[in-house]
Amino acid sequence: MLHRAVKWALSSSVWGCRHQTVIKAAVRDSGVGIGRWYSFQVRGVASGMEEILAKVVAPLPTYETREKSPPPRESNSLEFMHFYNSLNKEDKHGFLTKLSQDFGVDHKSVSELAVKLLDTQLRDLATILQVEDRLRYSLNPRYKQLLNHISRVEGGVKFLVDLRADVLEVISSKTSESPHIRDLNGTLKSLLSEWFSVGLLRLERITWQSPCEILQKISQYEAVHPVRNWTDLKRRVGPYRRCYAFTHAAMPGEPLVVLHVALTEDISDNIQSIVREFGSLHAEEDVNKINAAIFYSISSTQAGLQGVELGNYLIKRVVRELQSEFPHMAQFSSLSPIPGFSSWLQSVLGQYRKEGRSADLLSEQEWKEVEEATNSVQRTLAIEALRKLISTSEWNHSQRLSRVLEPILMRLCAWYLYGEKRRGYALNPVANFHLQNGATMWRLNWHADTSPRGVANSCGIMVNYRYFLNETSKNSALYLQNKAIMASEQVLGLVSQFQKTSKL
Repeated sequence: MLHRAVKWALSSSVWGCRHQTVIKAAVRDSGVGIGRWYSFQVRGVASGMEEILAKVVAPLPTYETREKSPPPRESNSLEFMHFYNSLNKEDKHGFLTKLSQDFGVDHKSVSELAVKLLDTQLRDLATILQVEDRLRYSLNPRYKQLLNHISRVEGGVKFLVDLRADVLEVISSKTSESPHIRDLNGTLKSLLSEWFSVGLLRLERITWQSPCEILQKISQYEAVHPVRNWTDLKRRVGPYRRCYAFTHAAMPGEPLVVLHVALTEDISDNIQSIVREFGSLHAEEDVNKINAAIFYSISSTQAGLQGVELGNYLIKRVVRELQSEFPHMAQFSSLSPIPGFSSWLQSVLGQYRKEGRSADLLSEQEWKEVEEATNSVQRTLAIEALRKLISTSEWNHSQRLSRVLEPILMRLCAWYLYGEKRRGYALNPVANFHLQNGATMWRLNWHADTSPRGVANSCGIMVNYRYFLNETSKNSALYLQNKAIMASEQVLGLVSQFQKTSKL
């Protein structure tokens, strides 16, 4: 017979990782073998999942009683949150799969109402609308009620944001092939989009006087140009710099999306002058030297808010703030990285080498220069040498190679940004973000990010997306509806050179 301590630990409705020590001690004292204990443990997790879900996920009220049913006890939401947080990663994935499969939409009811709706098409409009409303209500999954109730308890919204991050991980890792997981993700995204609508967000300027916890999170969340130390962070929130974040009342002290801005005389063409020079750390701002706002980093901090539009609203709000502070300011631009360019280029070079199409990528004169600079006696060796140079960033340490590769890489990068598409829109995610906002692809900058990360990701090239405020709405509509990219003469000139020289 199983020892009573083991039984107690396994039957607890909030069984989880924190109880493993108790169970192991009970097993040791009871003399139960480790193999038998493990099988008890697995069954305990599964039964615990079933028990908690059956308890907290209430049946969907009937259509007639949908507004009259009493809300569940707050303790149900808290118990669900406690149980879920006690699970390890693998068990969380299994729990989410079970929640989405067993407590989703009642498909039988939906089918019956769909048939009924077809049968009522010749009836009066009032009858049709009522059946449509019933059908709409029946399409709500059972777990949606639980999610709504969780959002109303302290810490519930943050819990659901993290829960969706776990759901996205299940989908991306293909841990579960269940299509119900995608429905759960869609339901969570819809709810979070409502809860985090722009009208409910608060814009906060982060300064050196902001709470230490906020400053530490700003540093930790910086995803574009990592913060090196406290002095570096002080510089980024000091003179000639602005840092803004969206926050939400349901997640106090937690920045949702962070935007760093440099206040400059002209539109910056390199990131070194912004994040690596500390000359103005203790300077007094001279308004006469501030003519442009450069958005050099924007970072989303919550994986669970992926796809919930926050960044574009943040830029628009910040523009209004800066216009209020500096009425004469007329230049607004990003200085953006180009993630993915180097890996795309290596893939293209590999494909051309395999297909023997080197002449379609560079001009004959350019290949000769590459062969001489890399000491390659054959064209195929030159292609492989070029691939190696890109993958190792070795070319950046040679002035000769840098001079030879500049026109080539600038032309190829312009095409990558402007010509490479995914479903008709820009393949590069940063380009797609700014173009959706209505920005113009304005200028490519050579040696703009000479950090190891910048050279490895985009051969050191960065791009300015310029925000002409009178044109952003029109540009956004043209891009979203017609997939048209607004670009400057410099960018279009580089694209034209690519089209004349290369064939993809």
